[in-house]
Amino acid sequence: MPHDHPSHSHEGMSPSGHPYREDNDTALTYWQRMEIAVRELLVEKGLVTSEEIARQIDAMDARSPANGAAVVARAWTDPAFKQRLLKDASAASREMGFDIGPLHLIAVENTDTTHNLIVCTLCSCYPRNLLGLPPDWYKSRAYRSRAVIEPRAVLREFGLDLPDDISVRVHDSTADMRYIVLPARPAGTDDMTEEQLAALVTRDSMIGTGLPRTP
Repeated sequence: MPHDHPSHSHEGMSPSGHPYREDNDTALTYWQRMEIAVRELLVEKGLVTSEEIARQIDAMDARSPANGAAVVARAWTDPAFKQRLLKDASAASREMGFDIGPLHLIAVENTDTTHNLIVCTLCSCYPRNLLGLPPDWYKSRAYRSRAVIEPRAVLREFGLDLPDDISVRVHDSTADMRYIVLPARPAGTDDMTEEQLAALVTRDSMIGTGLPRTP
């Protein structure tokens, strides 16, 4: 069984040769110790190799908001793709080569009258395949509760003060269902390429706590 502190075992490596990926000065939590124990047992039983685990984690770490930004930029430039995205975001994302697994992904569009905000009130469910790891504030108890109770106040704290005539809709993610916001395309971008448009899409704009950059 691994030690509680990874720095005490093989210079931060697990017995299977896989890095714990934790700060050496920080003790592991109960759930982190459980994950390591299960991982080591799977390797010991020959059900999976340490190399396979490392490859999968590297693939997960490579996910970033750039994936979601590419999807948004395609929707901004391709009306037919936009309709497919709003109808079935899972299928549309796979169409672009992003494997989001079996989860049900829903795209919600910001309009002149509606602004969408994403939260997971139970834990931190998040479309990681498209947005990478969730920010710490997304997982905080304060955001998870206040985004539902007082979404406009939360948005103002992010620097987004919406007019009263814009409705705010809050979408609660679940274990098998995720949301991504399709923000409105910024003005003055008609001549920009899809790649240039993707650079304007921020992570927060796809959660709803921000807007895309302006050119």
